[in-house]
Amino acid sequence: MLEADGPPVKADAIVVLSGDGKGSRMLRGAELGKEGYAPVVIASNGGDRYARTDSALAIEFAVTHGFPASLFLETSWKASSTLEEARNTVALLRARGVRKVLIVTSVWHTARAGRIYRGLAPDLDIHLVGVNDRDWDHGNWWRSREGKKEFLLEFTKTITGYLHI
Repeated sequence: MLEADGPPVKADAIVVLSGDGKGSRMLRGAELGKEGYAPVVIASNGGDRYARTDSALAIEFAVTHGFPASLFLETSWKASSTLEEARNTVALLRARGVRKVLIVTSVWHTARAGRIYRGLAPDLDIHLVGVNDRDWDHGNWWRSREGKKEFLLEFTKTITGYLHI
């Protein structure tokens, strides 16, 4: 119910969803870009911290890990949910003429993100790439307190999405 990712495919763009805070999503997106899966990695923005956008901080993080700044596109929208983030992202993708996109997010977020993006943009060929994180622990989330909290939060968001709350 929470996982729905697959292997990466060649695309027109890579979108790294905001909300990670640890850099795992951004580094995976950067790796895919460097490997030639798409010519641009779009850092989606959820908000800002200390007068800097999440997008700028994520790109800076990737650059400090050896990825070229020219690989990335910064965004500056504010979004407090995956749905708001998707609305902004889809508009940008359409404006750039993107037809096929890789969306990089945490593995436990792939199913819900996929439903949201495909619901908003059935015209786009959308592929999800999941990034494991220590809280998900390859599906062993129940072994840690943080994993249990992350599961409960994502499960709640999934249910409220089905109920349109």
